[in-house]
Amino acid sequence: MKPTRIDYCQFLLSSHTNFTITHYAEHTKHFSHDSVNRYLVREKMTASMIWEHVKGDIVFSPRGCIVFDDSVLDKNHSHSIEMVRLQYSGNAHGLIKGIGMVNCLYVNPDSGQYWIADYRIFDPDGDGKTKLDHVHDMLIALVATKAIPFDRVLVDSWYVTKDLMLFIESLGKIYYCPLKDNRQLDDSEGERKFCRADALSWAPDELEHGKIVKIKGFPKDHKVKLFRVAVSTIRTDFVATNDLSQNSTMATQDACALRWKIEQFHREIKQLTGIEKCQCRRARIQRNHIACAVLVWVRLTHLARKAYSTVYQLKRSLLSDYLRQELRSPSLSMAFA
Repeated sequence: MKPTRIDYCQFLLSSHTNFTITHYAEHTKHFSHDSVNRYLVREKMTASMIWEHVKGDIVFSPRGCIVFDDSVLDKNHSHSIEMVRLQYSGNAHGLIKGIGMVNCLYVNPDSGQYWIADYRIFDPDGDGKTKLDHVHDMLIALVATKAIPFDRVLVDSWYVTKDLMLFIESLGKIYYCPLKDNRQLDDSEGERKFCRADALSWAPDELEHGKIVKIKGFPKDHKVKLFRVAVSTIRTDFVATNDLSQNSTMATQDACALRWKIEQFHREIKQLTGIEKCQCRRARIQRNHIACAVLVWVRLTHLARKAYSTVYQLKRSLLSDYLRQELRSPSLSMAFA
């Protein structure tokens, strides 16, 4: 008897702390460690497979939003796992060894619900592509292949390059992009030199309604609308959009807030699916494990919405059922106290 994709996904869905192949083999009568390992080496799972399972669940909106961001799957204690490289992790606030994953979410702003629409593994030694290349490829697929209706694109400041911003415009889409503080801007129609974003002066009316600026390096007559958005008492974002009709800092802040849905996705998939926990060395096994973990998140999310629950409550309920059973009929009974 050979394992299948559903078998391996069921293991990731059911397990809580240990997601290794060894642990799987120890808890099933059907498959040995070697049979599971052989299956994961032979199989080739891709992001397109994920889309086939997701597309029927998405509730589209004419105001749909696409969010891009990357996450590092922590492999800090690994020494021989393929595709692992030293890279910056926002979660760790520093460099760690890990596998980079560039993710694309579709967010329905009317309901606040979100679905994974695509993802790519960051492996420049294997395919020569940067994270920006992956975002570019996914955008093309969203429009040309998947035909997803959306009107806005949200990205982190790291992705805010001239080429990507102009490409989004060429697709007829709106972007809201936080600029880094040192981005060179001009709000004087060429009367003054370019200066850092955090050195611009703001009139009261501009704080409320934004202002037109030119970004250094962009085409001569290309302008964007800039907003100064207070994210917290200690942080201010300078958000650029090609929607020159946008006239409200508050509305811009609300639009940018949808970007945090992808942080929620990263937290859920890491805490509930064991996506970081595979210790196999082969790149193909790592890729297949990641794909199965994404499928598990898709399934958990689908079930949680049907049950009007959260993915965390759903996963914890498995342990609750176990505890109720043990209290009714203990496997290990207490003989003294």
